[in-house]
Amino acid sequence: MVNQKSYLNIIGLANRAGKCTFGEELIVKEIQSKKSRIVVIASDIGDQTLKKITNKCTFYNIPYFFVDDRDTLSQAVGKSGRVAISIHEQGFAKKLIALLDENIRG
Repeated sequence: MVNQKSYLNIIGLANRAGKCTFGEELIVKEIQSKKSRIVVIASDIGDQTLKKITNKCTFYNIPYFFVDDRDTLSQAVGKSGRVAISIHEQGFAKKLIALLDENIRG
């Protein structure tokens, strides 16, 4: 099993590189415009937000993964109350997908 914190490091790097989008509406817009490469969702996200984001991801064929809670996700990017993060850079997305896939199967 992959070190659980490695994906958080990638998210932190992507954020510092300016490749992350936060906020339900902005994430949905990014998914619809096909700019989003992956969406990372906190395990304790609200039902309405969860449905909206996962439905859009499914419809536009954008991969999404459930990860730790909002506090862990927020800490990785240094912003509070983050329940979903969209990454719009292929390199970061590829690495995240590889790590998270391995975690799920591991």
